Parts: sequence; structure tokens; C-alpha cells
Amino acid sequence: MEVIFYWYPNCGTCKKAKKWFEDNQVTYQPIHIVEETPSKEQLLDLIQKSGLPAKKFVNTSGKKYREQHIKDKIKEATNEQIAEILASDGMLIKRPIVTDGSKVTVGFKEELFQDHWL
Repeated sequence: MEVIFYWYPNCGTCKKAKKWFEDNQVTYQPIHIVEETPSKEQLLDLIQKSGLPAKKFVNTSGKKYREQHIKDKIKEATNEQIAEILASDGMLIKRPIVTDGSKVTVGFKEELFQDHWL
């Protein structure tokens, strides 16, 4: 199975996920989340398939999150509004995002990856 792996190469969590894929012989197609930021429509699709609230896709530990006061902007925002904000800058998106077209995971936890991607 090949998965799509939205990542940022300088992200420590993304590096752990990449190593996990390689250690477990999972083939992946890496997509640089800043250079090829998913569109609003792609994000809405990922959110829907993940079963997670849209807010789980927000990188709350990033500098831009604080600088742009995203916390206030998403407090009462709809999924569509959140997806639009995230599509404006890949650094606002929590990473990595992994999908096989039907399942989606956000972030990296070894147990989560074993359950979904092995």
C-alpha cells in the first residue's frame, strides 16, 4: 500500500513518521506541506475522511498560529472557514497528515500508525 504523506522536512514529528514508514517498509509519496499546501477542498475531504474535528488539523504550536491569532479566528469557525484558513499557509496545518484515499491520520503516534498503515 502506498500512502500520501503531507510533511515538512524540518519537523521532528514528521521525521519520526518518515523513519517509521521506512522501518516498516510502507511506501509513501511525500508532499511538502508548505510548497504544495492542500487546497481548501482537499482539506475538507481530509477532515471528513478523518472523522476528526477540523480544529485537530490546526498546528497550535506554530509561530504563525500565535502571530496571526488563529485561536481567536477558529473559535466559532465552521469546517469550511477553518479549511480556508489552513489552505492559506501550510505552516498552519498540523503534520504529518497521512492518507490512503479513504483513511486519514493527523500527527504521529506509533500505535496510531500501526493500526492504520500496516
